[in-house]
Amino acid sequence: MKRFPSIKKNSDFQNIYRNGKSYANRLLVMYVMRNGEESNQLGISVSKKVGNSVVRHHIARLMREIFRLNNEKIETGLNIIVVARTAAATSDYKHLEGAYMHLCGLHHILKESK
Repeated sequence: MKRFPSIKKNSDFQNIYRNGKSYANRLLVMYVMRNGEESNQLGISVSKKVGNSVVRHHIARLMREIFRLNNEKIETGLNIIVVARTAAATSDYKHLEGAYMHLCGLHHILKESK
């Protein structure tokens, strides 16, 4: 099984927070920055304000799955950080996926449909 392409280092998170571009909606905040590689990486941040560890981990798992299933629809060479807002705790998969794709559209990182 291949490893999930994730951002783990705090310094990488801080660099993307400082230098990346961000857009937000009711459920998520997304930071995007080019990484100069041919693959995308995902960082997930879910604060304790969102809920207990079970809720936070559930949201993180959903976000990883959304990224995995929609990765071919977005451009390559990006570092993406998704920050979950408190409203995400009561949201289901479809709402989170819609919010994720909405933010991808705002960032103009969706591949053109041909």
